[in-house]
Amino acid sequence: MLRNKWKVLLLWSLLPFLVGMILFAIVQIFFPTASPILSSVDFGIAAFVLGVTLRAPGVFAFLFGFFATLIGLGIYYWDRRRVWEAQSLYADYVQDAAQKRRHFLRRLDHEIKNPLTGLRAALVNFQESKTGDERARAVGNANRAVERLTRLLTDLRKLSDLEERSIERFPVNVPELLDDVVTAARTIPAYEGRNVTLLIPKIPSPFPMVTGDRVLLVLAVYNLVENALKFTSAEDSIEVRALEDGRSILIEVADSGVGIPPEDVSKIFEELYRGSNARGTDGSGLGLALVHRIAVLHGGGVGVRSSQAEPRGTVFTLRLPRR
Repeated sequence: MLRNKWKVLLLWSLLPFLVGMILFAIVQIFFPTASPILSSVDFGIAAFVLGVTLRAPGVFAFLFGFFATLIGLGIYYWDRRRVWEAQSLYADYVQDAAQKRRHFLRRLDHEIKNPLTGLRAALVNFQESKTGDERARAVGNANRAVERLTRLLTDLRKLSDLEERSIERFPVNVPELLDDVVTAARTIPAYEGRNVTLLIPKIPSPFPMVTGDRVLLVLAVYNLVENALKFTSAEDSIEVRALEDGRSILIEVADSGVGIPPEDVSKIFEELYRGSNARGTDGSGLGLALVHRIAVLHGGGVGVRSSQAEPRGTVFTLRLPRR
């Protein structure tokens, strides 16, 4: 009787090992990447050793091995789920990047096709012109098409350079920078005499500086001012304002123009995107994308708020960290 009792106890003690071996084989067949540390055979052996050492009942050893195996598989599945989620996020990122690339190429094709079509038409008109005025008009149209194409390619190169180059990090005097931009904007022949006002607080003085690449910051602010000039008339006003909130420098370019349609506000910083009220206006469609990229490189950002109802107008805000 005693001998049979020991046989039963020994059998119950061996069961965790046998179950662990079976589950281990299953795991290795269907989940070959499972960690050996978490494999069921280790838990089965641990349960057997514990059962023999402590002379615990075989039922306890079996249950320990069984539940330890379940815990190990649960940990494995949890780890694999994290991997699957990461792979899913990466796949979504790749898909989104590919979709943006397709949109960019379609917009680029459209932006290049327009000036080329205009240039081709100007050349045909020049060949068929019979008077000096007709030839002069054809030459003017060709020059405008070439200028538009040149600007597009120039802005594309600038945007590409920003993806590769490292920016300079020097103290930049914001009032001087804004004064240079406003002075340059006032001398653009197409916008000569326009009302562009520069507003910089005098108290407290001096105005805080920012650290960055002055050339790129001039380009960003100039693009915002030029954009405001394009979408306003001679009767409208434009204000360039400098503010600071203790942590950041805010450069605002505000105008009393027609405003931006609500459906375009969230997309205007995309490369080559042209809003519904901008399709008849000269431009590369890359100016605001350049502003956004320059702001990000400086650890800041750019935002916009606009209204087409009275009081109408648009305000672009360039935020830069204080030095």
